[in-house]
Amino acid sequence: MISVDNFERLTALYPTIPHYPMPDQQTKLAAGWLIEQCGWKGKEYGQAGVWKNQALVLINRQNASGQEIYDLSVRIIKDVQDKFGIILEREVNLL
Repeated sequence: MISVDNFERLTALYPTIPHYPMPDQQTKLAAGWLIEQCGWKGKEYGQAGVWKNQALVLINRQNASGQEIYDLSVRIIKDVQDKFGIILEREVNLL
């Protein structure tokens, strides 16, 4: 979630950004949209990739290691942060 002030800054640049108002002057953004805007949807990274139908889904194309999947997530998080100033949080448990 981001502050309303940050959201207003982003909507000036991206008027169609999907969002969901939350309590306490916060706004939730659609992470899939952010990832897609960074060009990751359908993109491959070694044996890992981002599913062509849903940018939130990382896939193992053949024999990707756990490290390869993790490295892909790091690159996506960095790209979203660089473009939007937002740090995505993983919603999975890493073992």
